[in-house]
Amino acid sequence: MRPSTKRKTPSHKNSEKRAGYLLVAPALILIIVISIYPVLRSFYFSLFDIKLNDPTKSSVHTNYSIDLSSYLNYYPFLVNDLNKVTPTTSGSAHDKLAKATSELNQLDQKVQSDSGPTYKKVSTILSNFNTPTTKESLVTISSSTANKFKTTVTQVNQILKTIPNSQVDGMKDIKGLAHGLTTSIIKPNYVGFSHYSQDLSSSRTWAALWHTVVFTVISVAVEFVLGLGIALLLNKAFVGRGIIRATILIPWAIPTAVSAKMWQFLYDGQNGIVAKFLADIHLFHNMSDILTTGTGAMFAVILSDVWKTTPYIALLLLAGLQTIPEALYEAAAIDGATRWKQFVHITIPMLKLSILVALLFRTLDAFRVFDLVFVLTGGGPANSTETISTLAYKVLFAQTNFGEGSALSVIVFICVAIISMLFVKLLGSDLLPEGTKK
Repeated sequence: MRPSTKRKTPSHKNSEKRAGYLLVAPALILIIVISIYPVLRSFYFSLFDIKLNDPTKSSVHTNYSIDLSSYLNYYPFLVNDLNKVTPTTSGSAHDKLAKATSELNQLDQKVQSDSGPTYKKVSTILSNFNTPTTKESLVTISSSTANKFKTTVTQVNQILKTIPNSQVDGMKDIKGLAHGLTTSIIKPNYVGFSHYSQDLSSSRTWAALWHTVVFTVISVAVEFVLGLGIALLLNKAFVGRGIIRATILIPWAIPTAVSAKMWQFLYDGQNGIVAKFLADIHLFHNMSDILTTGTGAMFAVILSDVWKTTPYIALLLLAGLQTIPEALYEAAAIDGATRWKQFVHITIPMLKLSILVALLFRTLDAFRVFDLVFVLTGGGPANSTETISTLAYKVLFAQTNFGEGSALSVIVFICVAIISMLFVKLLGSDLLPEGTKK
């Protein structure tokens, strides 16, 4: 009798799907928290003009705000001076000053209405000759109040400009106080995609991207060829193989900043051993050319990276080589296949997954290179080795321009995502079983 087979009911299938989703959920949550959320935050900040060296742009402002500290440093003195000089004037000057005073008083009422108790609090702090914090001083106001503020201050300044300084005592100071009011209003710093259009139209950004591509392509290609050769050698049985395997990983184990500093001494134009050797073989005219010329500096960065990360690729490829059954080579040798044919038709196809992993990881690391360039050349000379990551760092931290720096960070993320998809598309499609391809 044939054993009875129970078919799974729809409820069983649904429960298995839910169990599968629950197992995958922690990984998805980690991916969202660790990878996706920071990118979304960077994208959000890139839509605003955030500059830490500008108090009015040090945070995100989606609405109009008023700096009460600045406003109360000008408004009371301006109105007080106007009240003093208005009775002493006559004719059109008197009417203009009276109108300016009236407009300012109406504006102040709206400011007090929007500011609430914060207005008196900041006024009291200033009266005690103290300085309020930015958090205490900045107050969000309505769009109508902001428009009223801009209109009134502009109108008052235009009125005062029509009055000659010689006609009213202290008129020059009054005009200065009125002009100072223009700095009190803080506009929303939402700029949309202007940072992206600015960066993508900047020659410096494209130069940094080009330097990054050149560094990535050359370094990864050289590292792959050398790493594959080293992996093939280490896959052979010989005396002391274990010691050599451990020793060859030392360059990769050294921190990148330490490695870059070490190579900086080796490239020194006066005492560097490597610089002396390269000059002796006439690769460079002088020892100092290697770090003081654009081509030499890029060569120096690539050589340093090749020395450090070739063992990493060799390790990944060696792990793949050791999974290839030796019986395949024995059968091929019996059939008369040469070493080259064995390499082309057995080693490379069986090693494709390891090649994909090695090239993908190394390409992503090379494209995001920062510490090696930052320590070794600082992006110089004349930005000839500046990569997109070093440019983003300079804009983000050196210039404290968080808006534009965040836009550059998002551009780096997009480039990395495109590289990942290309690798998976070009190399990863052949790794899928036939039944899984659509």
